[in-house]
Amino acid sequence: MSRIVAIVGRPNVGKSTLFNRLTGTRGAIVDEASGVTRDRNYGLANWNGIDFSVIDTGGYVQNSENIFEGEINKQVKLAIDEADIILFMVDVICGVHELDKTVASLLRKSGKKVMLIVNKVDNSQRLLYAGEFYSLGLGDYFAVSSVNGSGTGDLLDAVVVNLPREEAETLPDIPRIAIVGRPNVGKSSLVNSLVGEERIIVTPLPGTTRDSIFTRYNKYHHDFFLVDTAGLRKKGKISEDIEFYSVMRAIRTIENSDICLLLIDATRGFEAQDLSIVSLIQKNGRGMIVLVNKWDLIEKENNTAKRFEKEIRNKTSPFTDYPVLFISATSKQRIHKILELIDRVNENRKRKIPTSQLNDVMLELIKDNPPPAIKGKYIRIKYVTQLPTYTPSFAFFCNLPQYVKDPYKRFLENRIRKLFEFTGVPVRLYFRKK
Repeated sequence: MSRIVAIVGRPNVGKSTLFNRLTGTRGAIVDEASGVTRDRNYGLANWNGIDFSVIDTGGYVQNSENIFEGEINKQVKLAIDEADIILFMVDVICGVHELDKTVASLLRKSGKKVMLIVNKVDNSQRLLYAGEFYSLGLGDYFAVSSVNGSGTGDLLDAVVVNLPREEAETLPDIPRIAIVGRPNVGKSSLVNSLVGEERIIVTPLPGTTRDSIFTRYNKYHHDFFLVDTAGLRKKGKISEDIEFYSVMRAIRTIENSDICLLLIDATRGFEAQDLSIVSLIQKNGRGMIVLVNKWDLIEKENNTAKRFEKEIRNKTSPFTDYPVLFISATSKQRIHKILELIDRVNENRKRKIPTSQLNDVMLELIKDNPPPAIKGKYIRIKYVTQLPTYTPSFAFFCNLPQYVKDPYKRFLENRIRKLFEFTGVPVRLYFRKK
């Protein structure tokens, strides 16, 4: 990745608000509480026709015993190492803080281009107070208000002037794989194990991941984006505003993904919330692979895996045609088989059946197994074609489409799946008047 701008600073100075303004999105959660951003969050920005990447980081703290804050500091240092330009943000209302001095010292040692951003300067009085930040020894500053955007134009002018001259990478047309599941089932651990680095903060506490985090996986002839999401739980159990926004973001991530890896905690089994997530994936027409995590913690007998898999498929019926894999994200047990399944499901998702082949096979099948007559009226299906939709969809043209019932629709769907290989992908059938 080239042309990277990292936003760093102590907690609650407005880093995520600036990130959202620069990227023109709401990709980072913003809240008055400190410590909301925990992972490095990436976005794309454009100014005067020049593209660059922006990294939002968690607030840097010092000598903290908080498990999150120690991990956040590691993520901040990784972002500094990756960046071409560092936007060091401070708060004009609070003035020069001891943590600001610590971060300034860290940045001077980095040898990177550092631009001092004095935030929350939204009136002339505060502009006078901004001068005290010269004491940090980082030279001139940019007075901005990330909330209303004042001063950000001058800041961006300076950013693009100081960026490397090579072209920024554009997002390639590769699959987006969302990792979803209830809180604390091991989603972030799986991303870290696959990528081979501590890309995402992992702690034993549920709710660690709050933003949806994009990571490109490009190894062993596999190339796709991995998206780690916040854990999805029942609405009644969402107590914090921040967690509510995290869940909404996770749902949007499912909507914008191609394939969902649904993680299930083997020690807890397939629960009602897992079924809700399956329904959400189906509703959005996304591919699905079920991963039973923490399998190394289960005491096994003969056919333990088969019984577990049968239970999952029974609960998701009538949609049962998807891969199920038993893994351990921490010990990396079978995680590389996930890559093969992703390729397989992605091929199935994109599969297009020629109309002539579809009619030759399906019309013969329908002739041998016609739909039952309703009220003495016979249904005659004359023509079948695949629709040009994102989710594999098929239109059946017949004389009485309103009389085709769900059991016969499921019969045709199952035959299409078996004959043309649509494992892991929702298939939709439409019956139209000929």
